[in-house]
Amino acid sequence: MSTTGVDLPLGVSLMAHGPTADLVEDARRAEAAGCRRCWVYDEGLATRDAWVTMTAVALATSRIRIGPGITNPYTRHPGTTAAALASLDEVSGGRAFLGLGAGGGITLGPMGVDRVRPLEAVEQAVVAVRGLLDGGPVELASSTFSLSSARMGFGRPGTEVFLAGRGPRMTDLGARVADGFVLGWIHRDLMGDHVAALRVASAGRDRPMTLVWSTLPVVDEDGFRLARESLTFRLADSPTAVKERIGMTADDTADIRDALRSGGPPAAAHLVREEWVDPFVVMGDRRAVGAEVRATMARLGIDEFQVPAVDDVGDALDLLVPALA
Repeated sequence: MSTTGVDLPLGVSLMAHGPTADLVEDARRAEAAGCRRCWVYDEGLATRDAWVTMTAVALATSRIRIGPGITNPYTRHPGTTAAALASLDEVSGGRAFLGLGAGGGITLGPMGVDRVRPLEAVEQAVVAVRGLLDGGPVELASSTFSLSSARMGFGRPGTEVFLAGRGPRMTDLGARVADGFVLGWIHRDLMGDHVAALRVASAGRDRPMTLVWSTLPVVDEDGFRLARESLTFRLADSPTAVKERIGMTADDTADIRDALRSGGPPAAAHLVREEWVDPFVVMGDRRAVGAEVRATMARLGIDEFQVPAVDDVGDALDLLVPALA
């Protein structure tokens, strides 16, 4: 797999369902394909531990940047996250970044964790992590965590912080406090509004905001099946306005959540109606998928495309790398 002639900035998002060694090999393949970032899902009990996995990736690679995609301030105390991030940055030779959000049901639900005041929790987590990386001391008391005269003796100030979310309030927060924002599985008709809101709200900053678009390229029935699985928890956690746009009811949401609790995304996939899939993915033959990704990024001014490698990273990257060469 080669990126000769490919100038599209790509990243890959890896789900550590299987052994860590398998994910490390996926990260090596992504680096060889020219990907600039490796995001590792932090999905609590549903995956291998994200920070252990990312450390293994750091030791097995030399160029690709590494970070959680995404972690949250509920299952991990932001002080612990800051220490883990600084340690990963040290092990990787300065390649670490942080992806942060409010967390979803697939992560928080099995741990019995309530998502209390998510905007405040995420904003204060950013403040805490940056303060600790800057050397502290940090005094902070929020609804979900506290820090008292907290400091670390290590850490790189200016480490990139990305936020992720699908609602307008999280988007606004990202524009105000983050270095970048992940537009993950956004409804096609709403992408322009999200990007415009981020660009307007972040205008005038010293460093431009990095916008990352993440969705699944779909070219066959297997890809469509994976898209339905991937949309289960994402649609269940989506803003009401998005659900209303596609005709998803409160009963639909409840049924999907029940199925997720009993058997995870594969058990809930059949509840995602076929007509709900298309607005959230890039679908067509290989050439059409590549052309749509490139055209959308150019039209909206998006900086990076993140490929969610749900199953095989090679298959996922092959949809874009040859198509864009």
